[in-house]
Amino acid sequence: MSPDVTAFFDDATNTISYVVRDPAGRACAIIDSVLDFDYASGRTDTRSADRIVAHVEAEALEVQWLLETHVHADHLSAAPYLQERLGGQIGIGEKIREVQDTFGKVFNEGTEFQRDGSQFDRLFVEGDSFHLGQMRGDVLQTPGHTPACLTYVLGDAAFVGDTLFMPDFGTARCDFPGGSSEVLYSSIQKILSLPDATRIFVGHDYKAPGRDEYAWESTVGEQKAKNVHVGAGRDRDSFVKMRDARDATLAMPKLIIPSLQINMRAGRMPPADDKGDVFLKVPLNKL
Repeated sequence: MSPDVTAFFDDATNTISYVVRDPAGRACAIIDSVLDFDYASGRTDTRSADRIVAHVEAEALEVQWLLETHVHADHLSAAPYLQERLGGQIGIGEKIREVQDTFGKVFNEGTEFQRDGSQFDRLFVEGDSFHLGQMRGDVLQTPGHTPACLTYVLGDAAFVGDTLFMPDFGTARCDFPGGSSEVLYSSIQKILSLPDATRIFVGHDYKAPGRDEYAWESTVGEQKAKNVHVGAGRDRDSFVKMRDARDATLAMPKLIIPSLQINMRAGRMPPADDKGDVFLKVPLNKL
C-alpha cells in the first residue's frame, strides 16, 4: 500500500514536516512538525503549524498520530499545539528517557522534570506497530544521530528523520551526547535493507552543491547506489572515519538550546513561574 504524503518545507530551519494519509480513508499522521521561534525576541509563532492545520481541515482528515522521529536539536516541535487543534497521540521512541536523563542534567532541571517519557502518549520500541486507518505502520529503532531516533515505515514509505539525507548530501551528524557513527552505520544498513522501491522521506534538506532546488524524497535503491556517505557499498570503517572527522568541524545548531529544553517535554514549554512567565536556561560551557 502506498500512503499519500504531503510535505511542508520550513525555510527557517530547513525542516520537512509530513502529513501522511491512509489512501483508503481520511486517517492521517503528522510527522516532525515545526513551531516557529525567533531567538532574538524569544517569541514563538504557529505560522508553519497553521499551514498543516489548514491542509488537514481542507481535506477533512482525521489526525490519529503526531509522530516525532527524535528529539530535534534544530527546531521546536508544534505537536502540543496541533494536538489541541486537531487531536491525535504524540509518539516517540522509548529511548527518549536516555535523552531526558542526559539533558535534564545539562539544563539542571531538578527532580520536578520527569525523565520517564510520560510527557508523550506513546513510546515506541523496536518492532512495534501501529495503525493509521487501515494501514499498518512499523517502527524501526535507528539510533546514531541520537539514542532515540526512529524510522516509521508506512506501506512503501519510510520516514527517516535525520538519519539519512538526500543521496547527494549524505548522513546525519553523530556528535551530540549519546550519538555514535558506528551505531549510525548499523542503523542505515537497517533502512537500506528495506525493498529498493521504498520511498525515503528525509527530515531536512540544505541543497547539496550543484543542486538548485530543495528535495526530500528518494528511494532505498537510490540511497544504496548514490548516497555520498554510505552508497556503493562503503564499509563501516571508512564511514566512521569520514563521519567523525566531518563532525569535528561542525558548529552546534543555532536553536539547540531552546529546542532540546522544549522537545524533551514533547514540545511543551518549561513550567511557568508564579507570575505565569516562562523562561529557558542557557547552560555555559556544557554543549
